[in-house]
Amino acid sequence: MILLFETPAGFALFKVLDEGKLSKVEDLGKDFSTPESARQIVKLKAFSKFENTSEALSAATLLIDSKPSKGLRKFLRAHCEGDILAVADSKLGNTIKEKLQIECVHNNAIMELMRGVRSQLTELISGLATQDLAPMSLGLSHSLSRYKLKFSPDKVDTMIIQAISLLDDLDKELNTYAMRVREWYGWHFPELAKIVQENIMYSKTVKLMGNRVNAAMLDFSEILPEEVEAELKEAAMISMGTEVSDLDLENIKDLCNQVLSLSEYRAQLFDYLKSRMNTIAPNLTALVGELVGARLIAHGGSLVNLAKQPGSTVQILGAEKALFRALKTKHATPKYGLIYHAYLIGQAAPKHKGKISRSLAAKAALAIRCDALGDGVDNTMGLENRLKLEARLRNLEGRELGHSAGSVKGKPKIEFYDKDRKGSGGLITPAKTYNPAADSIMGLADLSTKNEDKEPESEKTVGKKEKKKKKKNISEEVVEVAKEHENGDGEKEHENGDGEKKKKKKRKHVEANGEEDGETPSKKKEKKKKKSED
Repeated sequence: MILLFETPAGFALFKVLDEGKLSKVEDLGKDFSTPESARQIVKLKAFSKFENTSEALSAATLLIDSKPSKGLRKFLRAHCEGDILAVADSKLGNTIKEKLQIECVHNNAIMELMRGVRSQLTELISGLATQDLAPMSLGLSHSLSRYKLKFSPDKVDTMIIQAISLLDDLDKELNTYAMRVREWYGWHFPELAKIVQENIMYSKTVKLMGNRVNAAMLDFSEILPEEVEAELKEAAMISMGTEVSDLDLENIKDLCNQVLSLSEYRAQLFDYLKSRMNTIAPNLTALVGELVGARLIAHGGSLVNLAKQPGSTVQILGAEKALFRALKTKHATPKYGLIYHAYLIGQAAPKHKGKISRSLAAKAALAIRCDALGDGVDNTMGLENRLKLEARLRNLEGRELGHSAGSVKGKPKIEFYDKDRKGSGGLITPAKTYNPAADSIMGLADLSTKNEDKEPESEKTVGKKEKKKKKKNISEEVVEVAKEHENGDGEKEHENGDGEKKKKKKRKHVEANGEEDGETPSKKKEKKKKKSED
């Protein structure tokens, strides 16, 4: 049996002299107590030395993955043909058996044998001193630790922090310079500030035009639309600005060049920031965007520090002053900080921004941890979470719409259009009737006044009925008097005179009471009476 032992200096093969002692695992520790007893159990057969540290690192990293290096395979083929190989890793033994057809063994006795060899390593291997072995072990361990961390310059988030800080500074400088150009050139052509609103287009126009007199002879089609160009030329003809010298215009043009160069550099810096964010934090970028993600990383200090924060901290990151002021004054705490500028929160309604920011912060915290500590380099997690948040936003908006348009319980009554439905139209809804019981107090007061008005109306109707009864009685008396007048033969003249007076009085009384009734039956009878007298 041959024992394979790995050292910082190289690979060693030990010949097991007494295999019978492997059956007594408890006594192996005593057998390696002294170098002499250790030499009676194992003996160095061959040793393969590493040429440099890189070779040692590559061999050690392969052994961690249970894979033999190329040098180890050659070494084993040369010295282990026909022998049983004892190894410390069972997976490594299986790989050697498959590739080199060498029988391998691994058990507790082999592990105890390895422990004894390690205790007497410098004595068993001649030429390997303890003072040489210690720095070899330290250097190899450091190299191996760096490899385990998988350090990559692409994962350095310091560049993102510096880039987003520089981008914010450039925005401030650009705004300052652009406002200075507008104020400076506004003395010569004040109308241009209202015609051209964008700062970069304004600087390009001033640089091309110079004096406003040249506007009519220049072509601004590459900078401005046709309508704006025509308006600019008209305004240049009737401008109320003052005249400036050529030296002033040269200084204004130099400032315009500064604005344009800063804007170009800002565009390049933004492209660089986008590429770095997609490399370092792809999932966070997919959720909140490049600028918001970079500001979160810069505010947290690093991506790893940000990954240690919970979702509630990510939600209000950047609103610390408002948070502590609210806690001090016992008011409502802020619902969002830097995350407010994310696309999803901007799309939400004002009353839903708090819910969406809380959900987005929770998903962003998971995305940050995946980017900082995960092995994946794609943004599938961020895209999936973004689709979930968009669905939640649509759900919130739809629920609010249904609550406002439906019944009290929030269930909307939806009627679908059907062109084949019988009736006047495809969608038939019952006509609504006016409900006076739903009126306010003013309506109740009006009803009370109407009831009071009805009472005198009822009295009037009663009076009219009594008048009609009197008219009927009077007409009956007139008819009786007429009959007596027709049937009487020998009445006296004074009696006739008195009767006529009575009749006249009765007629006047009937006419006074029955003017509205038209021709009553008494009038018809009077006409007949007059005819009879004639």
